[in-house]
Amino acid sequence: METSAPPAAVDAFERVVGLVGGRGVAVLSGAGLSTESGIPDYRGETGRRRTGVPMTYQEFTGSAVDRQRYWARSHLGWGSIAAALPNPGHRAVARLADAGFVSGVITQNVDGLHGAAGTRDAVELHGSLHRVLCLDCGNRSSRRHLDELLDQANPGFRGAAAQVNPDGDADLAGERVAAFRTVACQVCGAGTLKPDVVFFGESVPKPRVAQCYDLVDAATALLVLGSSLTVMSGLRFARYAAKQDKPVAIVNQGPTRGDELAALRLALPLGTTLTGLADRLGA
Repeated sequence: METSAPPAAVDAFERVVGLVGGRGVAVLSGAGLSTESGIPDYRGETGRRRTGVPMTYQEFTGSAVDRQRYWARSHLGWGSIAAALPNPGHRAVARLADAGFVSGVITQNVDGLHGAAGTRDAVELHGSLHRVLCLDCGNRSSRRHLDELLDQANPGFRGAAAQVNPDGDADLAGERVAAFRTVACQVCGAGTLKPDVVFFGESVPKPRVAQCYDLVDAATALLVLGSSLTVMSGLRFARYAAKQDKPVAIVNQGPTRGDELAALRLALPLGTTLTGLADRLGA
């Protein structure tokens, strides 16, 4: 915790130390935790600069042209996601989990950085961009393998993208999209491939939601990190914890939809704040 922080922030930080120090805290993380790894968020400062509109599930499944557009843009953006490394915030969460202060992690992020930082069994609420799903036969495969196949199908396609968005989607001119060739599932030979993530307009699988509720049930408190809680898929867990009279602490640099639920609210950079928290607790 920086000594230059305002007294109110120092007091809130000390209260978060006390809360997490009680052990058994569940973490709910959002895109704000990954901005220090170079991945923009949706609704923070980097998110407000995005120029594209996220693809919906209905668009993706309903139109071959829309799927072509998605994969062309995503093929360029994937390099930034694949190259991203865990930042101090991710590593601090892993330290807190290893030491028993954090009992479980739910992440709204699809970048895989919690696992890369060493957090075991983080529940990826919205899936992972590192996997690909065939909508016809159900086979799951590696995104890296698909990347190789798309390179083979589109020699010389790669180039600098104007902007990469949180879902790995890159801005791309229409004529380049029109020239892009998609590939089919390598198992069934004809299936439609989709990133193994929950698109806008798509529901999170019920067993995964139930697993998240179980983590909140078993926790002493909920610590929200870098999420605006704008979408219900994350907000419902904050509401659920509050309804159970479990403290909800939010560390996020912008306002959130769950602020009224928060017993503690801290608007400081996540990397330094979480590292300071782990250091203070000896994790």
